[in-house]
Amino acid sequence: MRVNKNLHIYIKQQNTKQMKYLKRFWNWLLGKTTIDEKIEAKIDEVKERVNRVKEEIADVKEAASEVIDQAKDVVDAVKGKKRRGRPKKK
Repeated sequence: MRVNKNLHIYIKQQNTKQMKYLKRFWNWLLGKTTIDEKIEAKIDEVKERVNRVKEEIADVKEAASEVIDQAKDVVDAVKGKKRRGRPKKK
């Protein structure tokens, strides 16, 4: 009986050591994948921001061209030209 009980305690100690190593390895591995996942998330966020900036630049470009057209109309008004209206429908 005594040998069986000691053997059981020894096996339990070995399992505990193995579990410690396994937990340390798992935590290390989990730490590595978390960094990769964070990097991937940042890359996706940066791509979204770049696309939004491109859209805003296109809007600003369109608005700037509209401002230029309006400025030309002001210059024409100063010169005394008549205001251009909508083109007649055919």
